[in-house]
Amino acid sequence: MILASVGIHHQANSCTGITLNSNDGAHIVARSVEWANGESPSDYLIVPRGYEKQSMLPDGTRNGMRYYAFYGYVGLASEDYVIEGLNEAGLSAGLFYFPEFGSYPKYDANMKDLTISDTEFVAWILGNFDNVDDVIEALSFVRVVSTDKRAQTLHWRVADNTGRQIVIEYINGVAMVHENTVGVLTNSPAFDWHKTNLDNYINLHSGGVDAHEFGNVMVSPLGSGTGLLGLPGDMTPPSRFIRTAFFQNSAPILKDANQAVHQAFTILSAMTIPIGAQYDNKEKIPDIPSATQWTSVTDMTNIRLYYTTMYNPTIRSFDLNNIDFMNVSYQEHPLDEIKARPIVAAKIN
Repeated sequence: MILASVGIHHQANSCTGITLNSNDGAHIVARSVEWANGESPSDYLIVPRGYEKQSMLPDGTRNGMRYYAFYGYVGLASEDYVIEGLNEAGLSAGLFYFPEFGSYPKYDANMKDLTISDTEFVAWILGNFDNVDDVIEALSFVRVVSTDKRAQTLHWRVADNTGRQIVIEYINGVAMVHENTVGVLTNSPAFDWHKTNLDNYINLHSGGVDAHEFGNVMVSPLGSGTGLLGLPGDMTPPSRFIRTAFFQNSAPILKDANQAVHQAFTILSAMTIPIGAQYDNKEKIPDIPSATQWTSVTDMTNIRLYYTTMYNPTIRSFDLNNIDFMNVSYQEHPLDEIKARPIVAAKIN
């Protein structure tokens, strides 16, 4: 998924979010970002306390709401718009593509001081809040709008270091807040639809099915994992929601946060979209390694943010405890300095 302000191809965008906990009390969220139309501009931002910005408006001017960073944060971004981030208080926020089903409040120029672009909503949340309750309370004082007529709507995941997590969706101009006890988020339809759709897969379970009589015939499993028969394998948001929910909930709760971080990357690797899979045969396929451009894992408890990219599977990390957000300067760096998959020769004695 790439930011809506760049223009969206209906087959090219998908995001998948999951949630894990560890036995040492860590709360972790993770997500993937897909964009199959070509390489997206992907950077990380270091945003200090006191950083101030004014939102873009639908008329193309930066005369919208002024938002100030009371908390410093690290964000993974595209064209300086934060897609996923973590602040120094342990609050996580991220945007997910939400086409066709959402609609924002109508833009009112008389309320421009309360108006913020949907692509800047994550930055506003990260800079201003340290818990989910305060985010919910503040929604009545802000108006979210789109600044690109070509763009579809977004929805958002917000989680804090207590483990609480919500999904924010604008339906008919009204902010709807869903408690995300499932811990999974993809794209359209609306979140409550996805929760109901889980009922269609009540038969799924980990492990296998024993051999049994089927009429006059004895049927036996052809391999392990027969409890997964019927698990959807396509790339649509409803199928990814079900598949991810299954893998997330069948995974063991591991000893510590470090193990859970690796587990999150492993689970999301099952959602990786090979380039070309979303294209008709006659379409020109971009020369990039993967439609899944990057994956992030956020440890709200230990205040650490991790990522990998389609160019480099090495896990890179930010420990926000080691960043002096009072004195650090605003910074923007590419996720990959070298855009080529590293190959290291194996050691031979």
